[in-house]
Amino acid sequence: MASVKVKFRPSSAKGKEGSIYYQVIHNRIPRQIKTKYRIYADEWDDGMSSVKISLPDVGRKAYLSSINDLINWDIRRLQTIITILDRKAEPYTSDTIVMKFTLQGEEQSMFGFMQSVICQLKRLNRLRTSETYTAALASFMKFREGCDLLLSDIDADTMMLYEAWLKARGICPNTISFYMRILRAVYNRAVEKDLTEQKYPFRHVYTGIDKTVKRAIPLKAIRQIKKLDLTLKPHLNYARDMFMFSFYTRGIISVR
Repeated sequence: MASVKVKFRPSSAKGKEGSIYYQVIHNRIPRQIKTKYRIYADEWDDGMSSVKISLPDVGRKAYLSSINDLINWDIRRLQTIITILDRKAEPYTSDTIVMKFTLQGEEQSMFGFMQSVICQLKRLNRLRTSETYTAALASFMKFREGCDLLLSDIDADTMMLYEAWLKARGICPNTISFYMRILRAVYNRAVEKDLTEQKYPFRHVYTGIDKTVKRAIPLKAIRQIKKLDLTLKPHLNYARDMFMFSFYTRGIISVR
C-alpha cells in the first residue's frame, strides 16, 4: 500500500512564499509531485502537515481555506488512484501513481469527465447524443449548485438526493430516468477507464421507462365538434372544417 504525505518547502529567499508538494512512497521509493500552491512559512503547521487558516486577515484566511480545499481534493484523487491500483493486484511503482495523477487531471471529477465525453461525442459527429448529455450535465450541475465532485465521491446517497431534487421540481419520471441513464453510462465509462471503482450508485434510483399517458382526443369529442352549429361564426366554422378534414385525412393536410 502506497502512502501520500503533504509537505512544505520554504523559500530560500527571506520573506517569500514557499511551496507545497506531495510525497508519494511505495515500496520505500519516494516520488514528489509539485503544486502551484504557495504559502508563507508561518502559515504551515509542520506537526499536522496542514495549512493554518485561523488568521485575523479575512482575505488571507479565505485564500488559505481555498488552498486547503485544493489539497484535500488532490489527496482524495491520489487515494483513489492507489485504491484502484491495489484492487487490480498488479505490480506498480511510485512513478505509476505520479503518472496517473498527472495525466488524469480533471477527468477524475464528474463535471470534467462528462465534459470530455461530450467533446468526444462531438468529434464523432454524434451531435444529438452530445446535446442530450449536455442537458443531463446541466441538470446535475444545477443540483450541485456548480460544485464539482470526484467520481469516487459519487454514491447511492448522492443519486437518491438528485432524484429527490428532480421530483421536487415536478420533473416527470421518464425525464428523471433519462438523466439517470445518461449519468450511469458516463459513470460506467469512468469505471472502465480506471478513474473510479464501481460502487453501483444508481441501484436505488429509477432508470426504467413509464408508459406514456395517451393524449389522443376521444371519438366522442370529435363527434361533438362535428355537430357544432357554427353558422353565425364563419371563422370558427372554417377552422372546424379544416380540423375535420385533417382528422379524416390523418394529418396530411398542408397549410400555406
